[in-house]
Amino acid sequence: MSDSPLTFEDFKLNKQLLDAVREVGYSKPTPIQAKAIPLALAGHDILGIAQTGTGKTAAYVLPILMKVKYAQGMHPRALILAPTRELVMQIEQAIIDFGKYTDLRYVCLYGGIGPKTQIETVQKGVDIIVATPGRFMDLYSRGEIFVKEIKTLVMDEADKMMDMGFMRQIRAVLEIIPVKRQNLLFSATFAERVELLSQDFLAFPERIEVAQQATTAETVSQVKYMVPNIKTKISLLDHLMKNEEIKRVIVFTKSRKNAEEIFNFMSRKVEGEVRVIHANKGQNTRINSMEHFKSGEVRILVATDVASRGLDISMVSHVINFDVPLIYEDYVHRIGRTGRAENEGAAITFVNPAEVYHFNRIQEIIRMEVPEEDIPVEVKIVPTPFAEKQGYEREIDNQKRRDDPEFKGAFHDKKARPKPRPEALKEKPRGNKNSKAKTNRNQLKTKNRKKR
Repeated sequence: MSDSPLTFEDFKLNKQLLDAVREVGYSKPTPIQAKAIPLALAGHDILGIAQTGTGKTAAYVLPILMKVKYAQGMHPRALILAPTRELVMQIEQAIIDFGKYTDLRYVCLYGGIGPKTQIETVQKGVDIIVATPGRFMDLYSRGEIFVKEIKTLVMDEADKMMDMGFMRQIRAVLEIIPVKRQNLLFSATFAERVELLSQDFLAFPERIEVAQQATTAETVSQVKYMVPNIKTKISLLDHLMKNEEIKRVIVFTKSRKNAEEIFNFMSRKVEGEVRVIHANKGQNTRINSMEHFKSGEVRILVATDVASRGLDISMVSHVINFDVPLIYEDYVHRIGRTGRAENEGAAITFVNPAEVYHFNRIQEIIRMEVPEEDIPVEVKIVPTPFAEKQGYEREIDNQKRRDDPEFKGAFHDKKARPKPRPEALKEKPRGNKNSKAKTNRNQLKTKNRKKR
C-alpha cells in the first residue's frame, strides 16, 4: 500500500460522510483507519488486528455507509455482529454520528429486552443490522429477517464472541447468508481459534496489524500492587480514590458479587457518584449508567468484563483492575477503556497471592513486565483470615498441578497408610471392660482359696 493518507478526503468518501467526520472532530485517520478503509472500499476481505481505542469501529462503519450509500428496498444489505449489547450500542452511535446526513436505516438487535420493538423496526425496512449473534438468529428463526441481499458481513471482537460461546450461532449465520459477500473481521487479539475461524470465514484476506497482537496502547501507563487479601484491596481502593487526579474511573471485577460489594462500599465512602453494571442489571439501567458516566455526572463505574468491550468513552482517566481477569486477553480490553483517542490514561491492577500466576501469564501475552509499586504507608494491611488464606493456598496448588501433574502440594490427597509390622498383625484378645473386670475377680478368688 502507499503511504497513509493524511486526511479523510484521500479516501474519496462522499460529501455527506466527510461533513459528518469533520463534525465528529476527526482531523486525520488513525493507523487502522488509514490501512483498512481503502481496502474495504475496494471490496477486499480484511483481517484487522488492532488495540482497543484505535478507531476500529470507524474503520468499517465508514466503508459500509459509503457502499450502502442510501436507503433502498426493505431488506438489510450489511450485517455487523458484536459480542455484547454495549458494543452494539457503541457501533450504533458511530452509525448515528457518521450517517447523520444520509437517509440510511439501521436497527440494533440484542437481548435483555423484548424483541417486539426490534421486530417492528425490521418490518419497516432496514439497510444495516447491528446485532449480537443470539438475537439475530432468534429473529431470523421467527422469519422476521430476510438475508439474501446481505453483501457485507463484519465481525467485531471475534475472539470475545468465541469466549462467550457464540461459535454455534456464528456458524449458523455463515450458513444462511449469501456466499458471495465481503467479510471484515476485527479483533484486538488473534487467538488460535480466531485464526481457524478466519481461514473458514475470509477469502484471501488482507491482514492489517497496526500493533503487535495483544499489546497495550502506549498512551496507557500500567502499575501493579501485590495485595495480600480482599480487605487490603478495599483499603487500597479507598486510598486511591482520594487522589484528585483520578477524575473518571472504571473499576473492573471478576464477578457480579464483587461488583455489588465494591459498589456498596464506594457509595458510602467515596466522593462522587458511583454506578455499577453487570449482567444482572436491566438493560435500561445499564444504558442510563453508561450515559451518565459518559456525560461526567458519574465519577466511578464498577463493572464486570461484560463492559470491558464496547465502552467508547474518551476521557476515562483511570482503569482499576480490582481482580485479575481469568481470560487473559480481557486485560487488554479492560485497560483499553482508558488512553483512548490519543489521550493519556493509567491502569492499576491489584494482585493477590493466587492471582500472581494469572498476572504472570498476562505479562507474557502483552510482552512486558508491569512495574510494581509498594502499598502506600497510609493503607492498613490487615492479616489474611484463615479461610481466605487457605483458599489462596489451594488455588496455588491447583495452578502448580496444572503446570506439573506430578506436583503434590499442601492440599493433595492423603497418602496411603503404611502397612503394619508383622507383630501388629497378631490377634489381640477381644472383650469389653466388663469381661476384663470379671476375669480379674475370678483370678482373685482362686488366689484366696490357695491361701486357705
